[in-house]
Amino acid sequence: MPDAPATTPELNGLRTAGSPVLSVIVPCYNERPNVAPMIDKLRTALAGIDWEVIYVDDNSPDGTSAAVREIARQDSRVRCIRRVGRRGLASAVIEGALSSSADYVAVIDGDLQHDETRLPLMLDALRSGRYDLVVASRHVEGGDNAGLANAWRHYLSDGGIKLAQWFLPVKLTDPMSGFFMLPRPLFEELAKALNGQGFKILLDLVLSSPEPLRVQEVPAGFRERVAGESKLDALVMMQFGGLLLDKIFGGILPLRFFSFALVGALGVIVHLVVLILLRKLTPMSFETEQTIATLIAMVFNFQLNNQITYRDQRLKGPRLWRGLLLFMIVCGVGAIANIGIANSLYLQNTQWTIAGAIGAVIGVVWNYAVSSTLVWRAR
Repeated sequence: MPDAPATTPELNGLRTAGSPVLSVIVPCYNERPNVAPMIDKLRTALAGIDWEVIYVDDNSPDGTSAAVREIARQDSRVRCIRRVGRRGLASAVIEGALSSSADYVAVIDGDLQHDETRLPLMLDALRSGRYDLVVASRHVEGGDNAGLANAWRHYLSDGGIKLAQWFLPVKLTDPMSGFFMLPRPLFEELAKALNGQGFKILLDLVLSSPEPLRVQEVPAGFRERVAGESKLDALVMMQFGGLLLDKIFGGILPLRFFSFALVGALGVIVHLVVLILLRKLTPMSFETEQTIATLIAMVFNFQLNNQITYRDQRLKGPRLWRGLLLFMIVCGVGAIANIGIANSLYLQNTQWTIAGAIGAVIGVVWNYAVSSTLVWRAR
């Protein structure tokens, strides 16, 4: 277990003037109506505690960052980091926490669904020195998750919890929680190993620690959302599963590559289904049917990658059509490379299954590398 918590300025009595005890990190996107109510609730809940709140806004089109800065002009405890060209809750939390000089950092959603009155209790637990991480849990006695919008979201949340608990080195009833607190030096130590993708960073933190963390869970309610839209959906859960794969394989391959390859496999299925239907239902030549099936599979792969693999860099508007064209060109070149290399190996007496597999792998690697650079490049 890293010994970083024992070196905090507060515990050594070396606090620097102006450095707060607690930084509350609020990753957000399109939460403008909730900004002022959230800050008011923090003022009440954290009365008597030296605190600050750091909003990390992914360039929300609704003016979330402007709302935060308007309040920040009157309250120096309020800060805003506006990110342009970067998206994603996990990376937002990392940037916000690493911008802090406080002894402790808490992470809380900006949608008012988390019970901010739990923050002093969580802080007291960490100050005792008995714990490394405190999680506000909906699934211990006294907690509830009634605020989840419908049965489908309950199912997604519960499914993610059960999946994560198979891999956790510590007992944690709510690994899907987005409300937790830990010493800031410990976060900095663990940040080096974090994946930084997706929407569920708590699991990443727990799995990134070289030694099991001492975890305390405190009961917390989960309120209904008043304004804005929930970010929990099936795509988030797929990213959650991808994070588990990344940790299982020790980060040998990028998480995006797993997702890109899976989408490619689904694209092959789509291609075959379309080709079979065309063969049965149309009088066209095989060459024409193969071309149509290939184009449909390419569009399918592009859309799925845009929604899942590159969710944090999702293309919209005119950039969507430009990206689709580039993707089809990239995949066309990849297909030529795939066929050429496989055929060359086959002519050199390589078994056809091995030659085909090598060609396919090279095609996938080419498509992934060039698509990441040209189609979904950071902007």
